[in-house]
Amino acid sequence: MASNPIADIFRIRDLRDRILFTMGMLMIYRIGAVIPIPGINVNALRMYFLAEAGTGVSITDYLDFFAGGAFSRFSIFMLGIMPYISMSIIMQLMLVVFPKLKKVSEEEGGRKKITKWTRYGTVGVCIIQSFAVTIYADSIPDAIAIARGAYIPISMLSVTAGTIFLMWIGEQINQRGIGNGISLIIFAGIVAQMPDAIWILVTAVRAGDLNPVFVIVVFAMFVAVVALVIYEQRGQRKIPVHYAKRVVGRRMYGAQNTYVPFKINPSGVIPVIFASSVMTFPLQIAQGMGPGVRWLQSVAYWLRPDGSAYLITYTLLIVFFAYFYTQVTLNPIEIAKNIRENGGSIPGIRSEKMEEYFTRILNRIILPGAIFLAFIAIIPTIVQALFNFPLQVAFLMGGTSLLIMVGVDLDLMSQIEGHLRMHHHDGLTKKGKVRSRNL
Repeated sequence: MASNPIADIFRIRDLRDRILFTMGMLMIYRIGAVIPIPGINVNALRMYFLAEAGTGVSITDYLDFFAGGAFSRFSIFMLGIMPYISMSIIMQLMLVVFPKLKKVSEEEGGRKKITKWTRYGTVGVCIIQSFAVTIYADSIPDAIAIARGAYIPISMLSVTAGTIFLMWIGEQINQRGIGNGISLIIFAGIVAQMPDAIWILVTAVRAGDLNPVFVIVVFAMFVAVVALVIYEQRGQRKIPVHYAKRVVGRRMYGAQNTYVPFKINPSGVIPVIFASSVMTFPLQIAQGMGPGVRWLQSVAYWLRPDGSAYLITYTLLIVFFAYFYTQVTLNPIEIAKNIRENGGSIPGIRSEKMEEYFTRILNRIILPGAIFLAFIAIIPTIVQALFNFPLQVAFLMGGTSLLIMVGVDLDLMSQIEGHLRMHHHDGLTKKGKVRSRNL
């Protein structure tokens, strides 16, 4: 009799403990997302954002989306995990630009140093963004319920501590839970907005503001896009590698044929998260300090989420980070070096040409994968413009949210699959593994 994979998950103690721990950490995150900063008038905030609703795609809606609804509540987690991601990007770029820093990272204990510096840098980013948030709150009528002199340090401290705590939650999930902690925090924030989005959609249809035919068409598009995203995330280009007979110590290993798998999108959903983080940072500064500074008002208008400048910049950043992250994680020189050191060869390719061959293959598969990611990422703007869909629904049914949800879900399933098979259980699928598409 075939076993139930869901039941198998909870029969394995280690896997069960990891899942429950992850769920507990994410629950703490969602509780913190509704706790307001000390000194904030919650009723004044609610009235202000209700008055702003329905005026088009605003920067606040965009920032609130990535903060899991915490930004509009002015909660202690209103900056979300984006400051940490922004600092991680800065540190990765510095490793490429400064050879001495890269040398430090390759030394024994070097990765711990880089991680520590990234944490310190995150505090600095949080201080800058939290100050912008205090200026933004000052522009909302009656939003500050205490003396402004007391509110500024309290809010900056609260918001900065909230982001550092989220960073700690992400690290704890990586160590004691399952899945990527940072990605799961973003994933949880997106999923938490689904009930409100569905209710808004139902209300719009009932009120006659939205044609039911358009809803059916958009849902059909949504299903098609999900299928395409899954197909693209699982697609692989397999490079055949032949290993000759070799002697290691006193043992002889026979010849074998294997392959090096290159995904169509080797960096997964990381380029979208990185691009979103880079765009969020100036948006938060412009939104927070814009009301009192004329040129920042121009920046905020120029970078509005439904503007052409924003869409073009966002697309270019996704393509850039797709190439950048792939070069960091899949170095053709290192791959070729490891194959040669183990006596391997690629049929039809000379040994000294391996690096060039791997680089050419990666460049060919990264560009279409990155363009596909960028196209999916701008779907909310297209849907909102063509069908006049509610903004919350458009954000959830495509673009960044869809890529993150599918990517994180596939990664989580793969990790659970690995735990099940390690304990000699069937996988989550009938074949016992999460399939990849071979190209």
